Amino acid sequence: MPDPEGAPPARRPALVAVALALIPLTAMCFTVPLWDRIDPMPLGLPFNLFWLICWIVLTPLLMWGAYRIEARRHRPDGSDP
Repeated sequence: MPDPEGAPPARRPALVAVALALIPLTAMCFTVPLWDRIDPMPLGLPFNLFWLICWIVLTPLLMWGAYRIEARRHRPDGSDP
């Protein structure tokens, strides 16, 4: 049902966008037994700290990708800006 101002109803997000959003969550929360160690020491950091910092940096990139997918879906003509 459209709202009183005539906006279209909310649509479900694209499966690819949801998958991109779940990658960092999975990598940081559900893979702990795989990376919970100190050695090796990349860039002088314990591996577990290095792993988390990498995902903290990668998360905005993946969220940007999910946003771009959703923005493209909601354009009337489906074209890039």
